[in-house]
Amino acid sequence: MFGDVSGSHGLTLNDGSQHPLVGFGTYKIGFVPASSNTADQPGHAPDQDPKEIIKDAIATGYRYIDCAQFYGNEAMVGRAIAECGVARSDLYIVSKVWGDKVYEGREAILAQLDQTLSDLQVKYLDAYLIHWPVPGKHVAAYQVLEEAHTAGKIKAIGLSNYTKEDFLELLPVLKVQPVVNQIEINPFLWRKNTFDFFMEQQIAIQSYRALRQGKEMEHPAIVAMATKYAKTAAQVLGRWCIQRKVIVVAKTVRKARMVENFNVFDFQLSDEEMGQLDSLTTDKSIDDFKALYFKCVVRDTPLEALPLPDQGLKAVITHN
Repeated sequence: MFGDVSGSHGLTLNDGSQHPLVGFGTYKIGFVPASSNTADQPGHAPDQDPKEIIKDAIATGYRYIDCAQFYGNEAMVGRAIAECGVARSDLYIVSKVWGDKVYEGREAILAQLDQTLSDLQVKYLDAYLIHWPVPGKHVAAYQVLEEAHTAGKIKAIGLSNYTKEDFLELLPVLKVQPVVNQIEINPFLWRKNTFDFFMEQQIAIQSYRALRQGKEMEHPAIVAMATKYAKTAAQVLGRWCIQRKVIVVAKTVRKARMVENFNVFDFQLSDEEMGQLDSLTTDKSIDDFKALYFKCVVRDTPLEALPLPDQGLKAVITHN
């Protein structure tokens, strides 16, 4: 049943499949996209072998591997997967198609999917997501992913960075229900109305920046809970997600941190503590989210060169 959690820490999706509750993010491992908001910040030390970072994560126990066209490193990730010693059937591999291909349309999307499958050295993806809902283009793009689903190249379709309004645009033509929506969500950006809406639609939430990029590890409330449970701040943030049945995408290049981020299943935050964490979201966090959303839905497409009124941006989105 949708939302059930198995003994092996898998979340049941709306198609009946099991999605690991903690996954490993591959962004900025081995490659930094030129249009990244943090293009000047490398993802790891120059002497670290990016392929070995991925293999370390899989050896630690991560089975959900989060990839994307935009990350520019799928060939490297594919080599790591090929060498990891874990059967393909035991991995949950996700990728995302970037806005440039969404804008270009059907042939570009299908060509990119084939490139992703080739780079990752797999015959299918467990889920393929639209990375950002490009105005005027994302609905047609989703229909292309439905074609790929029918063809067996992807087992499930997902969304990423979709607001309620984006999904409602999609709903009238929907034939295959999306299984996930990957958004930034954590106690410092707790978009409860958005979360509740997608849960009502039986669409699970994957969280990137679940650990807030390490920026809030000294917050007094987080530190107090970490001390109480003899855990780390990162584990408290991860546990908040798990108790909300939010799938965690954790990214680190250090083996010890991989182990730390994965070990979030042996303690329980109280209802009072969960409520305390829920209250950490600020107006600035919401404003930052809105600015990023309106920037990224047109990024790397011809739309971003147009005047704002001509970009097709929504006048109103559910931002909380």
